[in-house]
Amino acid sequence: MENHIHPIFDRLLTRQDREQRLQQNSKVLWLTGLSGSGKSTIAEALERKLHNSGYFAQVLDGDNIRSGINSNLGFSLEDRQENIRRIAEIGKLYLNSGIITINSFISPTVEIRNFAKETIGAENFIEIYINAPIEVCEQRDVKGLYQKARKGIIKGFTGIDSPYEPPINPAIEIRTDQLSLEESVEQIFNYINPILKYNK
Repeated sequence: MENHIHPIFDRLLTRQDREQRLQQNSKVLWLTGLSGSGKSTIAEALERKLHNSGYFAQVLDGDNIRSGINSNLGFSLEDRQENIRRIAEIGKLYLNSGIITINSFISPTVEIRNFAKETIGAENFIEIYINAPIEVCEQRDVKGLYQKARKGIIKGFTGIDSPYEPPINPAIEIRTDQLSLEESVEQIFNYINPILKYNK
């Protein structure tokens, strides 16, 4: 009766097969920090640096996630948690496809980031703290979000009336109030390059 069933699981491509094809070790780089700290700018420049160095990487950030797969979510703590849950699952899919993912999200609490790390796997999760004092972030605020939050127009804004918990032990911390964009990207690249290099 079951003779017509032919399992194919042993023939499916593995993460190792894809990493070999791409000649890289896939990881999830998780950039966390306040709004205006420089996460998106660094993520974009890092993606370009990796590309130019022969790696295959993909940025996930609010622009391409909130406008699509998470367009039904708001900014309550519950919705933020669901936002990160979905992002972590997407990152895991990319990871298993052999792709290096650069996730750029505020992800404001230790609990939320730990959940992402557990979903992705601690050995594949590289937490990068993009750190700038809130007064510097406010000075850079081209969209006027901090001003609106301080006036009460925006509710639940991280750093104003919603908490941001800095990483306790990030893989690397980047002080964007002290470093240029080029220096920031170079520091991250120098840290991750040996990890991403493919070894047969």
